[in-house]
Amino acid sequence: MNTAELRQKDIAGLQVEVKELQKAHFGLRMQKATQQLNNTATLRIARRNIARAKTILVEKQSVAKSAT
Repeated sequence: MNTAELRQKDIAGLQVEVKELQKAHFGLRMQKATQQLNNTATLRIARRNIARAKTILVEKQSVAKSAT
């Protein structure tokens, strides 16, 4: 998911997205541990997607907090 799609979501949607990305990352880690993961670059991509989603989530939370 790219940043434009993430920025369109609200705070609750972003929180759900972060949880889904973390579950996917956990699955990839388990595949790597059991030597079933062929492309280990997907781990790096998953970590970066999580970081991207968390960054946008914090930005939206700070904007919402300052608007209150």
